Amino acid sequence: MPDDPARQNLTDLPPFLGVETSVTGRLWVDRRDSQHVGPHELRLITQQIALKGLMEEAFVEPVARSIAARGVTSDGLDDYLRPTLKALFPDPDGFMDMPQAVAAILDALQARQKIYVFADYDVDGATSAAQLVRWFRHMGHELSVYVPDRMLEGYGPSEKAFDRLKAEGADLVITVDCGASAHRALDYAARIGLEVVVIDHHIMREDPPKCRAVVNPNRPGCTSAQGNLAAAGVVFVVLAALNREAEKRGLFAERPRPDLTQWLDLAALGAICDVTALSGFNRALASQGLKVMSRLNNPGIRALMQVAGGEPKDAATALGVFHSGFVLGPRINAGGRIGRADLGVRLLSTDDADEAAALAQELDELNKTRRDVEAAVQEQALALADAKGLVTAEDHVIIVAHEDWHPGVIGIVAGRLRERWHKPVIVIGIDPVTRIGKGSGRSQAGINLGQAVTAAFESGLLLSGGGHAMAAGLSIDAARIPELRVFLNAHIANATVEADRKDRLEIDAALSAATCTRALLGRFEIMAPFGQGNPEPMFVLPGMRVGYASALKGGHVRCDLIDEGGKRLKAIAWRAQDTAVGAALLNPVGAIHVAGRLKPDDYMGRKGVQFEIEDIAHIFTS
Repeated sequence: MPDDPARQNLTDLPPFLGVETSVTGRLWVDRRDSQHVGPHELRLITQQIALKGLMEEAFVEPVARSIAARGVTSDGLDDYLRPTLKALFPDPDGFMDMPQAVAAILDALQARQKIYVFADYDVDGATSAAQLVRWFRHMGHELSVYVPDRMLEGYGPSEKAFDRLKAEGADLVITVDCGASAHRALDYAARIGLEVVVIDHHIMREDPPKCRAVVNPNRPGCTSAQGNLAAAGVVFVVLAALNREAEKRGLFAERPRPDLTQWLDLAALGAICDVTALSGFNRALASQGLKVMSRLNNPGIRALMQVAGGEPKDAATALGVFHSGFVLGPRINAGGRIGRADLGVRLLSTDDADEAAALAQELDELNKTRRDVEAAVQEQALALADAKGLVTAEDHVIIVAHEDWHPGVIGIVAGRLRERWHKPVIVIGIDPVTRIGKGSGRSQAGINLGQAVTAAFESGLLLSGGGHAMAAGLSIDAARIPELRVFLNAHIANATVEADRKDRLEIDAALSAATCTRALLGRFEIMAPFGQGNPEPMFVLPGMRVGYASALKGGHVRCDLIDEGGKRLKAIAWRAQDTAVGAALLNPVGAIHVAGRLKPDDYMGRKGVQFEIEDIAHIFTS
């Protein structure tokens, strides 16, 4: 289902540079047209940027166009350019059950009860749990952590896990990044006298599970208007509510009130790695959190950056979305995917530098193994999809399933295939003994996959299932996978508006190779942090020729692009060798339009730029 209601009024949009079908089958459109940006609003934003003196006059108009095309209004420009917690922090009481959750947690703390945090095994779960561990530690209480094993236990709370926690003496369990749809397990917890507080962000049903409290901005009836938060962001708000109530209870008489901003790096890491929309308060969390992350005060983050070889060489170098999503995130996830599920939480919550170094090294090694497993599953999935004809123009979602695919990598593979096919993809690994399939899906902007999977679960097709707009998980009897394919295709077809049925690439501006400079890149960086809901600017280089191209290790394609004036620009297309984009570069025929992102090129200290290719369109002449 489209996430933005405004998109439902779209009719046919004029193709940018006349590109109705690129080599990847996409329609290119001006991003402003897709967002219905009017000339009056654009003029107001342009005037405000000019008055602020943020950049030279030549850059004001193109940057203003891009900002307006992201749905930013002149009234919201200041909060977009300088997102602060003070201006955007939501009222914690706007979240349903927040008072009940806070009371349950503080009551247990004051009674010195045994408290467990039950976390999901991904980055969002680890960062959520680590925030709670650090807050409780400040309050003089060591929080116990339980992370289920992906292979043996699967996602979320289970009766078996609650039995174990009860036997270990647990009085209160706080679930983070899971629990909102665990009705059966939480009903069981209630029967055995185990109190549970759920902190989650996944889409849930009208009836909440039976427990003390469910704090979830995507809970039906919640008025917080913070549905784009990751669980780590929801936990950060819970901590603010805990601070407020703890102050009232006099709990800071003998210790200082904890400064929550020191843990903003964890909230930002969860938000970015869970691919949540970076708008509003969530944008402030990410923006301010990246500043905190850049100080490398968290021993685990510092150790992981060191072992990955990505630690900044000087204090002036800031960590950004790339470091979170492509350096830290995959390594933290590796523990839950193919190693010990609690490694990520332990890394992010330890204050011992030696322990952090050892955990970081272990996670880095696991991540290398994960890459090998992922590559094998992806190769098999591509071959299977081709052999069975699973990718057709009529399909709105692609489902690929096979025995023994490792559940720890199917989500990554689904993301890779989504990039390749430009459609939502679900990859399912089937247990050959039980014939139960565990699946993970990744979606396209405009299609709420979590909602579609939830609908399939509520229809009785799935054993479990849920998620959010861009990602979902499920379990299913393997015999019913064909039914699931039919159901989801019908559901998404009915929920997707006509204008969204052809995949579009939204373009911010056309450039020449000569105008692709470090200065231009720097001006657009006032729009950072980029991510879901605030994409990096997408530029087009019209009428280019390929001067040189070669395939690199990993399937990447490096090339030189030459504009009509003879100016050369270095470019790269990631994982493109066996795709239509790679074919257009490695076997060039005539001039092409090239769409992509402008990136810094600091190799050997040159302070230049390169073009990261997203798509290509052939120029046909009569």
